[in-house]
Amino acid sequence: MQSTKSLTFKVSRKNPELIAPAKATPHEFKLLSDIDDQDGLRFQIPVIQFYRSQEGKGIMDPVKAIRDAVAKALVSYYPFAGRLRERAARKLVVECTGEGVMFIEADADVTLKQFGEALHPPFPCLKELLYDVPGSTQLLNCPLLLIQVTRLKCGGFIFAIRLNHTMSDAFGLVQFMSAVGVLACGAEAPSIPPVWERHLLTARDPPTVTHMHREYDDVIPDAKKGAPTPPQDMAHRSFFFGPAELSALRSLLPPHTRRNSSTFELLAASLWRCRTIAISPDPKDEVRFMCIVNTRRRFSQPLPAGYYGNAFAFSVAIATAGDLSTRPLDFVVGLVKKAKDEVTEEYMRSLADVMVIRNRPHFSVARTYLVSDVRHAGFRKVDFGWGKPVYGGPAEGGVDEIPGVVNFYIPFMNNKGEDGVLVPMCLAANAMEVFVKELEGMLQGVDAVAGRKKGVFIGSAM
Repeated sequence: MQSTKSLTFKVSRKNPELIAPAKATPHEFKLLSDIDDQDGLRFQIPVIQFYRSQEGKGIMDPVKAIRDAVAKALVSYYPFAGRLRERAARKLVVECTGEGVMFIEADADVTLKQFGEALHPPFPCLKELLYDVPGSTQLLNCPLLLIQVTRLKCGGFIFAIRLNHTMSDAFGLVQFMSAVGVLACGAEAPSIPPVWERHLLTARDPPTVTHMHREYDDVIPDAKKGAPTPPQDMAHRSFFFGPAELSALRSLLPPHTRRNSSTFELLAASLWRCRTIAISPDPKDEVRFMCIVNTRRRFSQPLPAGYYGNAFAFSVAIATAGDLSTRPLDFVVGLVKKAKDEVTEEYMRSLADVMVIRNRPHFSVARTYLVSDVRHAGFRKVDFGWGKPVYGGPAEGGVDEIPGVVNFYIPFMNNKGEDGVLVPMCLAANAMEVFVKELEGMLQGVDAVAGRKKGVFIGSAM
C-alpha cells in the first residue's frame, strides 16, 4: 500500500499544559501489578485517531470538548493524574498526586482529505501531531499520558495520545478514551466504572514458577552476531489482507487445518514464515513467534469489566529457521495455535511469579517476530461526539525501542469497502525485498517450499 508520508504541513501548537482532575481526588500510593511493571512495558506507546467534520458541529470546538472531558474522566481515573515512583526490587507504584496529564492544543494547515483515502501508518508529520515535549518521556516522575488535539482546516481533527505502557494495555487505554468520549457527549460518568485492583495480577507468596516462560530467555545463543540495521536502512511498508488475500493463504492449508484455524493464526503463521526467510538466519538457529494474548476472560473468575491494567501474556512458539522455512504452512499454524492455547490462569500466575524472582526481565527480542493484534481493542469505536474515527489505532507500525520486531494487526477498510487486516511491516531494505517476494508467491497460491498450488494441498506435516 502507498503511504502519505511525503505529505507535509505546518502545525501550530500552544504551550503544553497540565489537565488536573475536575474535582479533588485522593492522595495515595497504588502499586502496579507484577504484569504491569515488567521491563518490556517500560516505554511510551502512541495512538492516533482521525475524525471527520460533522454537520452541525461547526461552532463546536473539539479541543475544548475533549479538554473538559479529560478533566472529568480523571476524577475516576485519578491514578493517570499521578506520577510513577520506584521502590525496592524495581517495584513501581503510582503516587496519586493529582498533578494531571499533559495536554496540547494545536491547529494544522491541512485537510483530512489530503491524508488520502486509506489512512494507515506511517503517518506524515507524526511528531508534529504528537509533540514529544522535552523531559516528558521518562518512566518515573513524568505525566503518564500526553494528549494532543489538532484541529484541521476542514473542520475535522486528530486526537493523539501517548501512554506510559506500564499503566494500561490497549483495552485499558480504549476504556479510558471511551470514558472521555461519553463525557464529551454529555454523560455524567463513564459508562464502565474503572477498576484498579492490580493485586489480582500480583505474584504469589511465596512465588512458584510452574511454566518454562521461554519468552523471557536471557540470551539466545549467537543472537548478538552482527550490528543492528541503522534506521535509515530500514524499509517500511503496510500490507492489507482482505477476503481475497486471506482466502489465498487459507487455500495453502489442508482441509482440517483450513476449517479450524482463525484468521489470526493463518496470518501470523504466513507472515512469520515470510519474515524468517527474509532475514535469512542460519537454518539451525532458533526463531520465535510471540503474540500478545488478552487474558481477561481466561481466569476462572474473569477480571472485572472495568479493569484497565495490563492483562496479557507474551505467548511464544519456537522452531528452527530451517523447519519454519521448509515445512508445510500447517506446521507453522500449529505452532502458533499451541502458543496461544498455553496461556491459562495458572500460566499468568506463574508469569507474575517469574517477574518477582527474576527482577522483572525483558522479553526476548533476538530473532523474534512479535504480534500485537489490536483488531478487537475498540479504537475504531471511540467517539468524542464527532462520530467514529476514519482511522483509530497505533500511530506507528511498530515499537521504536525494538525496530522490526513488533507488528500490529489493525482493523482496516480498503478503498473497495472491504474489511480486512492492515499489517505495517518494518525490515532492513534488502530483507523487505525478499519478504515481498515470498508473500506475493503465497498470495498467488503457491507455497513453493511445501510444493503446493492454489486450492490444492499436497502432503501434510500434521
